[in-house]
Amino acid sequence: MLPPSSAPVSTTYADFRLVHTRPGTKLVNAVLALTMLVSPVVYIEPSPYEGMVFVLAVVAFASGLPIERRVVPLIALLMVWAAGGLFALMPAFSDNQAVVYYGISIYLMASTVMFVCLFAEDTGERMATLANAYIIAALGVSLVAIAGYFHLIPGADVLIQGGRAKGTFKDPNVFAPYLVFPLLVLIQRIFHRGLRLSYVAAVPVLLFAIFIAFSRGAWGNVVLSALVMVVLMIFISPAGRFRRRLIGLSAAVAAAVVLVLTGALAIPSVHKMFEVRAELLQPYDTGGANTRFGRQQEAVGVVLSRPNGLGPRQFAHVYLQDTHNVYLNALISYGWLGGLAYLGVVLSTLALGMRAILRASPWRSYLVAAYAAFVGVVGEGLVIDTDHWRHFFLLIGIIWGVSIAAGRYRRSPPATAATG
Repeated sequence: MLPPSSAPVSTTYADFRLVHTRPGTKLVNAVLALTMLVSPVVYIEPSPYEGMVFVLAVVAFASGLPIERRVVPLIALLMVWAAGGLFALMPAFSDNQAVVYYGISIYLMASTVMFVCLFAEDTGERMATLANAYIIAALGVSLVAIAGYFHLIPGADVLIQGGRAKGTFKDPNVFAPYLVFPLLVLIQRIFHRGLRLSYVAAVPVLLFAIFIAFSRGAWGNVVLSALVMVVLMIFISPAGRFRRRLIGLSAAVAAAVVLVLTGALAIPSVHKMFEVRAELLQPYDTGGANTRFGRQQEAVGVVLSRPNGLGPRQFAHVYLQDTHNVYLNALISYGWLGGLAYLGVVLSTLALGMRAILRASPWRSYLVAAYAAFVGVVGEGLVIDTDHWRHFFLLIGIIWGVSIAAGRYRRSPPATAATG
C-alpha cells in the first residue's frame, strides 16, 4: 500500500475506486446504466429517459447520496434562471405549450444538480458505467438510424426527416450532437489503449450516423469538440512520448474519417443530399426577414426592447420561426434575468472544468472528453437552440461533479487506489 503522498494519479481510463464504496452503489450504477441505455428514445414525451432520471434520483438519494455543498453556486444560478423564466412566463401563462416548456426546463435543471451530486461520489466507477452505457446506447441508435436511412427495416420513414437520419430522436439536429460525447470517449480510448477492434469498429458507425444526419451544426460540433480534446490532451500530457503517439493516432483517426466520408459519398443518395447540405449558407439562412439570420436580427431587437422577454416558446408564435441561437433564445424566453443566469451557468461550467483539467486527477480523461463535448454544444448554440438538449444538462453535471471530486482528491488523496 502506498502512502497518501505517493498514491498513483491515473489520467487514463483506469477504473479508479476509493476503498470505501458508498452503500447501494451497485444499484445506483445499474439504474444509471439503464437511464443511459434508454436515453436515445426521445421521440415521445415524456420520454423514457425523463422517467428514468426521476427513478435514478430517488434511488441515489435514498441510498444516502449527499448534496454536495460545492454545487451551491450552480444551484443559485439555476434558481435565478428559473426565476427569470417564471417572470417571463406570467404574461403567457394561458399558453399550455409555454407552461410545459418551462416545466421541462425546471426538470432538466433539477436533473443537473442530481448528476453533479452523483458524479462527485464514487466517481471512477460511475463515470465508467455512464461512458460504457452511453456508448452502447449511441451505437444502438446509430445502427437503427443507418438501417432506417437505407430502408433496411420496416417503418423506416419514422427514422428519417427530410431525407436526413434522425433515429429515435425528433430532429436530426439533436440526434447527431447526442453522439459526440461517446465518439470522443472512444477516440480517447484509442489514444490510451491502442487500436482495439471494438473501438475501430465503433468509431466509423458513429461518424457515419452523424454524417447522414446532414446537420451542419453537428458537423461543426464534432470538429470543434475533437480539436479541443486533442489540444487539451497534448497540453496536459507530461510525457513527450505520449504526445507524439497522440499526434500520430490523431492523424490516423483523421485519415479514417476521410475514408468513412469518401465511402459514404460513393453512395448516390448520400452524395445527392451532401451536395444540398454542404453549402455553408442555405437559402433559408440569408436573404430576408423570414430567414435564419433575419429572425436573429429581429430577436436582437426584441431582447433590447423587452427586459422581461416574451416568455418560453413565444418568439416562435409571434415570428413563426425559432431564434436559432440559444443565447438570444434564453434572453427572450427567460428575460434578461434568466438569460444572463443561463450564460452564467455556461461560463462557470467552462471555467470550473478548465481549472480542474489543468490539475492531475484520476478522472481527468473523462473530464476532458465531457469538457470538449460541452464546448461543441456551446459553439453550436450560436446557430441552434440547445437549452432543452438532455445531454447538455448531463454534460454540465459531469463537469461539475468530476471537478468537485478532483478538487476533493487533490486536498486529500486516498491512501489506497486500485487501477486496472
